[in-house]
Amino acid sequence: MKSLIYMFFGLFFLGCYAQTDLDLAASYYERGEFEKALYLYQKLLNAQPNNSNYAFRLIKIQQELQQFKAADSLINGLLKNTKNPQYLVELGYNFQLQNQLETAKSYYNQALSQAYEMPALSYSIALKFEEHSLVDQAIEVYVLAIENTQNYSYEYRLAGLYAIKKDLENMFLSYLNFTAYNPNYKNQTLQLLSDYISEDAAAEYNRILKKIILKKLQTSSNVLWNQMLSWLFVQEKAYKRALAQEKAIFRRQQNSLQGVIEVALLAKADKVYEVTSDAFRFISSVAQEPKLSLEAERQLLTLELLRNKAPDYKRIQLDYKHLLERYGIYNETIDLQLSYAEFLAFHYQQKQAAIIFLKKCLEVEASKFTKAKLKLKLADILTTQEQFNRALVFYTQVHSQIKNSTLAQQARFKSAKVSYYKGDFEWAETQLKVLKSSTSQLIANDALDLQLLITDHKYGDSLQMPLKLYAKADFLQLQKKPKAAYKVLDTLTKAHPSHAIIDQALMLQAQILESEADYTGAAQKYQTILKDFSTEILADDAYFALAELQRKAFNAPEKALLLYEKIIFEHQDSIHFVDAKKHYRRLLELSNSSSKNNL
Repeated sequence: MKSLIYMFFGLFFLGCYAQTDLDLAASYYERGEFEKALYLYQKLLNAQPNNSNYAFRLIKIQQELQQFKAADSLINGLLKNTKNPQYLVELGYNFQLQNQLETAKSYYNQALSQAYEMPALSYSIALKFEEHSLVDQAIEVYVLAIENTQNYSYEYRLAGLYAIKKDLENMFLSYLNFTAYNPNYKNQTLQLLSDYISEDAAAEYNRILKKIILKKLQTSSNVLWNQMLSWLFVQEKAYKRALAQEKAIFRRQQNSLQGVIEVALLAKADKVYEVTSDAFRFISSVAQEPKLSLEAERQLLTLELLRNKAPDYKRIQLDYKHLLERYGIYNETIDLQLSYAEFLAFHYQQKQAAIIFLKKCLEVEASKFTKAKLKLKLADILTTQEQFNRALVFYTQVHSQIKNSTLAQQARFKSAKVSYYKGDFEWAETQLKVLKSSTSQLIANDALDLQLLITDHKYGDSLQMPLKLYAKADFLQLQKKPKAAYKVLDTLTKAHPSHAIIDQALMLQAQILESEADYTGAAQKYQTILKDFSTEILADDAYFALAELQRKAFNAPEKALLLYEKIIFEHQDSIHFVDAKKHYRRLLELSNSSSKNNL
């Protein structure tokens, strides 16, 4: 028994000792102390001759120390003992480091031959080629492995190698082949492809990808290719074509309308209302779920308000009433109820009718979350009517009745905004400080922005008039009175030209002008911010907004390029950095492509 115990502790201490050597060896290697690492890795390999990790690390150290003959001897010994074809690659690389390229090539060819003879070893051989940046050889082995094993997971690594070679066509093809056999990675693939694809359908990468997908569609019935083509059309904002693909997908599968819905909402966001309308009419005609049919019909009603300068309000109201009669007033129709109240209050200008309707809905038995949504909408309408105290009652009820929910946090934030509109900045700040730690990132960010606005600008005037004027303009914006808001901001900038809030006022004026399609006026305001407040917090916002105007409204990509560049190189911490970088790269590609075509 005693001998077993001694054996156990002996093995335990031996393992600890070996681990200590390994940690120390790795530490020396990482610090570039190769001679010390060499001794320890040699010791480790002597103790475990079959440990390939120690062997490869020892070879690497010998090469770093230019001990090529020692490396050659070690590799040959390992190759003789194990027949591992990775050592053929190592032998070749050892000669390559000595600039003996023909000898190196002969060993690489031997490794390739091993891959042809034993496809099961292909992956390990390809990895070793990759490790030494031998891209062409690694590609050849992966192609061979796919042909012989039908393991299309190798396509992912193949795509990365083609990317290194800047062979975009084969890179796209490999990513698509990988996704066809690993559909769960579709979103990841789309994210990778989005780095190359732009809104310009004529761009080189767009054309290459489209050509590959269309070829796939001709030879395969896999619905993935329709989905990929739809995604590409969406990137190009060719929503009509994307919708055609999504309809085709639904007719083949009959299992989900999600693709049609996504195209509809994207088209709506880009104000391509004809496609949005077509999509929701299609959904309404084929949907099997009453909830989905209702949502489609509700969306069609809201579209009428967006598409027409003079909508037929009476007919739209009748349509809303018919929907409410058909589907009823209960939890599942809450979106319809809120949509109708929104229509009455902010489109048909019948706020009192909206308030009466919401109060009737509150009398119907429903969940506390449904009632909370109704109360929030009711309070929003009361706020626009300057019935602040009544609005605060409903916001407070929502916050107290469904604590710790996103709706409760929304209510608290809106309550803080009411205090801000009233000019009660101290109380607004108190509530906003609590909301900075909101579980909803959007609410937390909005709360922080408003708190900073108040904190940074409530001083400098004993009566706080500049901040009060700004809050008044903000409130007029809420009431959808942009011209009145603009005039108040004009008063602010003229009466208090040196106050710290002026850049905020100019930014809000620019946004108002932009919403009114006065792009020249908006651009002038953004330029004033960049001229007079270039070191202030809104500079990056002004750069990005002006860049977007130059790109979209003025079709001046060269000017947009310079503005995006400012964000990339001078405002790396900006929330616009990622979008600026994306637009910058695409505009640069278009510019380079145009230059080549003009040569």
